[in-house]
Amino acid sequence: MNVVLISTYELGRQPFGLASPAAWLRAAGARVHCMDLSREEFREEPVRAADLVAFYVPMHTATRLSAQLVEPVRRLNLRAHICFYGLYAPMNQVYLRELGAQTILGGEFEEGLLHLVKRLGRGAPVCAPMSGGHAGPPLQTEPTISLARQKFLVPERAGLPALKDYAHLLMPDGSHRVVGCTEASRGCKHKCRHCPIVPVYDGVFRIVQPEVVLEDIRRQVAAGAEHITFGDADFFNGIGHALGIVEAMHREFPQLSYDATIKVEHLLKHAQHIRTLRETGCAFIVSAVESVDDAILARLEKGHTLADFLSVVRLFREAGLALEPTFVPFTPWTTLEGYRELLRVLAEFDLVENVTPIQLGIRLLIPAGSRLLELDDVRWMAGPFDEAALVYPWQNPDARVDALCEEVQEIVHTSEKLKRGRAKTFARIWEAASAAAGGADQPQSARVPERVLVSRAAIPYLNEPWYC
Repeated sequence: MNVVLISTYELGRQPFGLASPAAWLRAAGARVHCMDLSREEFREEPVRAADLVAFYVPMHTATRLSAQLVEPVRRLNLRAHICFYGLYAPMNQVYLRELGAQTILGGEFEEGLLHLVKRLGRGAPVCAPMSGGHAGPPLQTEPTISLARQKFLVPERAGLPALKDYAHLLMPDGSHRVVGCTEASRGCKHKCRHCPIVPVYDGVFRIVQPEVVLEDIRRQVAAGAEHITFGDADFFNGIGHALGIVEAMHREFPQLSYDATIKVEHLLKHAQHIRTLRETGCAFIVSAVESVDDAILARLEKGHTLADFLSVVRLFREAGLALEPTFVPFTPWTTLEGYRELLRVLAEFDLVENVTPIQLGIRLLIPAGSRLLELDDVRWMAGPFDEAALVYPWQNPDARVDALCEEVQEIVHTSEKLKRGRAKTFARIWEAASAAAGGADQPQSARVPERVLVSRAAIPYLNEPWYC
């Protein structure tokens, strides 16, 4: 059985979502070819020989890019079975099946892929029979969403581009470190309204066995990794599990640094472990703050307030650990003044260097199955689901806010090309936001705060911008 696993985008990381199922399928005797198209060219030869082509779709961008490949794959190989797996597969299964997908797997997908390969190997029918000898709709026997408690295998990364070809960690002294990536858990215990994990996991999270995580790290260190990114949605969903892994990792590799993503709510609840993170080699923590407007945070059901976020900022500074907040600043409820308040908070609390500029231009996505659709005003303002875009489109009641969003995104894009620093990019965004709000009549508020323009020590960060 020849299997091709394809990833199109995963935040500049070597994809765990290829390496993990590759181990399961190879152990069952399948010949597996992995392609990470974010780092290498599409290869026709393995596709021509494939019995199964499976696209890994962990996020919005990856799904849109993968959808464009179905027709080229079909041109090369009409007999190959087409599968989409990962978080965004079940959420968009109607559209993906219209494109030609025959199997859709979400949640804990490794067992489903293994079952599919065995089913195809037995020659089991893949379509329901119809009269006249015509093939009917796809006949899928694997669950579309599985929340099974899997016994993981150590990921096999053979055939993927080298770690040095992925994102690097840039250090304040100008040096850089080769980055590996693993997962200690999947899913999430929380149900934030805007989160794409919720329609699939619905408050459930599953762990990857510690011995598997540690062996995966061990092998990546042998391959040159100097820093590890934990790709978990929230590293502190199972805090005992997480701390056990980083403490064991630090004992074995004291020189190894790492980063992880943790909710503001969890950082406050487990504040005593912020120093533990630093002492075990943590370089920075990403936290999805999303907004500094308490009303918007309540609508998103984030579980924290602006005051909570600022408390976490203080705790991190006391512990000497870097915090990298992420935001969704453009929502249906964003106002021009509210956006300027976000910029003011970042400037006042010396957080400009902590925030990746693209985070100031992110626009809220409303995917299929989103809990945002529980809100009356969202249902009222959202247009019909756009299958090709994979979202419910919406417009801000104030057209100036949408125009500012486009301008901020262009400023960020241009700054990336010109390699402007974060402070200079922030200053341009501040000026744009002031102009949009009538800054000519407010010369004092239009002025970029002096503290933003003062050179400050940078924090460690990955050199690939964060998108969803």
